[in-house]
Amino acid sequence: MLGKIALEEAFALPRFEEKTRWWAGLFSTDVDTHVREINDINKIRIQHADKHGVGYQILSYTAPGVQDIWDPADAHALAVEINDYIAEQVSANPDRLGAFATLSMHDPQQAATELRRCVEKYGFKGVLVNDTQRAGPDGDDMIFYDNAKWDIFWQTCTELDVPLYLHPRNPTGTIYDKLWADRKWLVGPPLSFAQGVSLHVLGMVTNGVFDRHPKLQIIMGHLGEHVPFDMWRINHWFEDRKKLLGLAETCKRTIREYFADNIWITTSGHFSTTTLNFCMAEVSADRILFSIDYPFETFADACDWFDAAELNTVDRLKIGRENAKKLFRLGPYKDSSA
Repeated sequence: MLGKIALEEAFALPRFEEKTRWWAGLFSTDVDTHVREINDINKIRIQHADKHGVGYQILSYTAPGVQDIWDPADAHALAVEINDYIAEQVSANPDRLGAFATLSMHDPQQAATELRRCVEKYGFKGVLVNDTQRAGPDGDDMIFYDNAKWDIFWQTCTELDVPLYLHPRNPTGTIYDKLWADRKWLVGPPLSFAQGVSLHVLGMVTNGVFDRHPKLQIIMGHLGEHVPFDMWRINHWFEDRKKLLGLAETCKRTIREYFADNIWITTSGHFSTTTLNFCMAEVSADRILFSIDYPFETFADACDWFDAAELNTVDRLKIGRENAKKLFRLGPYKDSSA
């Protein structure tokens, strides 16, 4: 399929190459290639895209990114630097590349102001945040965005009509020490990423974020971070137990309705037709978006799988590009109508 849109595609700042190399050594079997690909913007990833039928990519700063910086001033300064850098880079190929804003999430008003700057000045397509923001004197606190304090930020997202991609980050501090240190091989895609993001999104559901902001759009990667597979059980306990005990005060609709109106999932890093079919049955092809998770995953693995998957033409086009074209209000790009 030509003209696919991919939107969980990472980049790093070249000045952090030493740190990027160290980080890659924790998970990559080819550190040199990973560092070269994640630092590239306009050459290698465009070549991959041309070869595998990806017409447009929305780039985001690599995890854990600014969410790993617990000093508010340092976090905001780095976010601004990243946004200015990627805006200049993608301007060289505007019909092939877009960007998500990077934000410090220490302060709701500051985050809202920087998001507005990125969307109105640079035309960014939304924002990607790496789960909770580290905070506190030792970086051991976690800021969630599922309470009323963050309403000013969510209102800005809806006013600008841009989605937020809630991406995972690695567990840190005492959470890592207590839960993951003795189970280090479960950190990341095997378990910890899904656990963090699913907790955060379901917190938004149960704490009324979507009821207060009914037009808000949230994206979850990796085919929904396990949530679609528990949809029946979540719905059963919310509707038949928890709402009778008080949840109805903050959660006005069903979990299925929130997924139908407010939550999207992507195929990033999860290239299983069996799993995709299950998610289509639970949340429908209307709420699924193609993505790769490059360079942590490859264009070849993602695109070859998707192009060969047994899907009808309508659903393939929806997932591959048409849903994203509508969500991000995209104009023409390479092979956008092929």
